[in-house]
Amino acid sequence: MSALRRFLTSAKTSWIMLVLAAVAAAVLFGVAGSEESETAPTVGLPDTAESVQVDQLRENFPSADSTSALLVFASDSGELDDETLALIDAKAFGELANVSRDGFVPPAQVSEDGTVALLVVPLEPEPDVAAQTERAQQLRDTAAADLDGVRVYLTGAEGFEVDIAAVFAGADVTLLLTTVIVVAVLLLVTYRSPWLWLVPLAVIGLADSLAGIVARQVAGAVGVQLDASITGILSVLVFGAGTNYALLLIARYRDELRLYESRRIAMQEALRGAGPAIIASGSTVALALLTLLLAELAGNRALGLACAVGIVVAMIFALFVLPAALVLFGRGLFWPYIPRYGSADAISRSVWGKLGRGVSRRPVVVATAGFVVLGAMASGLFFVQTGLSQNDRFLQKPEAVQGQEVLAEAFSAGTTSPAVVIVPLDEAEDAASALADLDGVDAATVGETTDDLAQIDVTLDAGAETDAAFATVESMRATLDDVGSGEGLVGGLDAQALDVSNAQARDQALIIPLILVLVFVVLVVLLRAIVAPLLLLLAVVASFFSAIGLSWWIFQSPLFGFPAIDTNVLLFSFLFLVALGVDYSIFLVTRAKEESEHLGITEGMIRALAATGAVITSAGILLAAVFAVLGVLPLITLTQIGTIVCIGVLIDTLLVRTVVVPALAFITKDRFWWPRTPAVRDADALAHVASASAGRGGSDDLAPSGTRRARRTESDRRPSP
Repeated sequence: MSALRRFLTSAKTSWIMLVLAAVAAAVLFGVAGSEESETAPTVGLPDTAESVQVDQLRENFPSADSTSALLVFASDSGELDDETLALIDAKAFGELANVSRDGFVPPAQVSEDGTVALLVVPLEPEPDVAAQTERAQQLRDTAAADLDGVRVYLTGAEGFEVDIAAVFAGADVTLLLTTVIVVAVLLLVTYRSPWLWLVPLAVIGLADSLAGIVARQVAGAVGVQLDASITGILSVLVFGAGTNYALLLIARYRDELRLYESRRIAMQEALRGAGPAIIASGSTVALALLTLLLAELAGNRALGLACAVGIVVAMIFALFVLPAALVLFGRGLFWPYIPRYGSADAISRSVWGKLGRGVSRRPVVVATAGFVVLGAMASGLFFVQTGLSQNDRFLQKPEAVQGQEVLAEAFSAGTTSPAVVIVPLDEAEDAASALADLDGVDAATVGETTDDLAQIDVTLDAGAETDAAFATVESMRATLDDVGSGEGLVGGLDAQALDVSNAQARDQALIIPLILVLVFVVLVVLLRAIVAPLLLLLAVVASFFSAIGLSWWIFQSPLFGFPAIDTNVLLFSFLFLVALGVDYSIFLVTRAKEESEHLGITEGMIRALAATGAVITSAGILLAAVFAVLGVLPLITLTQIGTIVCIGVLIDTLLVRTVVVPALAFITKDRFWWPRTPAVRDADALAHVASASAGRGGSDDLAPSGTRRARRTESDRRPSP
């Protein structure tokens, strides 16, 4: 590894890495291009799901190759008069019929109170988004022409497809620009240098661009499609994790510049110290993400694959490209706060060291208080509701959603999302009769048929994707098991949402324990201990529950007003918080392990906290801000993930890693590393600490770790190029 570090930092070879990175970027951009993902999230259910089986069977029916648009006409005041209704029917038989699939549009259906009319326009499927959008605008213009005092909405399958495509148009660009601005501002504040921030921002920005290309190529090779929500999370994760790694490396580099005259030797030492922590944390996150490949839902698998690729790319750029880029410049890169050779150890003046020493005096009290605070924030867990309907998933409701809501109020609640039942043809009448008798079913009528199958259209009396609708779907499935051959299947929007909810629950039951086991194993291998990994996992899981509980109170506030947390939010939030939260603990504890070899667990942890406190806090605030940027995307799901991860990272950074973990280490002392026996400590270093503490009346000045920092070779002293 020393040879690799020399290759990355030597004046004769460091430029080779930069050239290789530039060539690789040019080749990837040239071959794969930079494609934007503007498609909405897909359902991704497996073929074994009953609703998917219904969709497959419906392909055998005459209407399989058609779609429809629902035009909703709502009066601004009172009932729709006869003249207005006549004009609506004239549109149906005239201009709208010319656009329809068979040249015919059925007459308008009018609600019982006479305030809303509905036209169902059959259409040919249009795969081209631009042509579909143009056709939708034509339908809107035709329907609204010459109507006064009437609001017109385009909804249904066609309306939702067009509106969702419009909502996600340009989402990647918006997210990227917002993320870059946030990262640039925070790096500028962190380094207080007019140009140092440009180097990590450029390197991580290039890593983000390449990560998107590589992820799409890998996903395409295994038949996985990445939608806009996945590419959005990928970009945020690469920027967040990549910048964290850069902050850690640059902080260690700045420390080493005070100890070595040659900036290239200093970077070698920085890589030696920070490299293992970056590799361990990045590997932990990547492996945790890859557990999603075992999920049932295709969206979960796609997210895991794409984000794991992104983390690996970010780690490679932080370890190989960033060091080579930094050593191109002299110490002036840090201006105006230049780390001079031989200057005072900044760690010894760290406020985090003072905090660590304060915690060490009363660790039991501090740990207890910390967990009480975490428990108070987690209180919202007792009230959390999960599951968002299709109409509730957008921050700003598009026209299709508004139209659905108008229909739901004017007609039967289940009119907007009828259940679709497929049964053998000879069992159709019996099945329809049995379904019509069920509580929660308004009507069940036999519709299209084939040679051996029949479709039954069932209207529920519950709103779409509500608990009542799910209960009715389950009753329908149980009833059909007892009708004839028992081969009847229930599909439709509500059945699909129920299947997604059940699949998500199964994914959570499998993935969450697997992530915990995986992270624990990685920590055991890294630290060669059992107690420390257990305590770190306990602290991180506590911060996750606190983040969920506190986020729920925020979601219930007037600022958000979310009715529930989406079904996949808990799994994704757990994944990111546990994996990224362990990142900070790895940064802290690996440094504590290094320092404890010479100073013992107490002084080693205090010095580790002093050394990593500022950089981890900066990294945590930056990562929290970057995940909060997910709120610029239109889906409530992404806003919820961003908010929970933002809050969780801040809790982990400012409370768990700063107070709780050091307190647990101080309580357990050398047992923290059990079953490993602490190495023989450096007596001179311990004596120095004791002398410094006695001479300054308990000063927070901390001794350097080991005699390595006191030794210099002739090569170390040579002037910096």
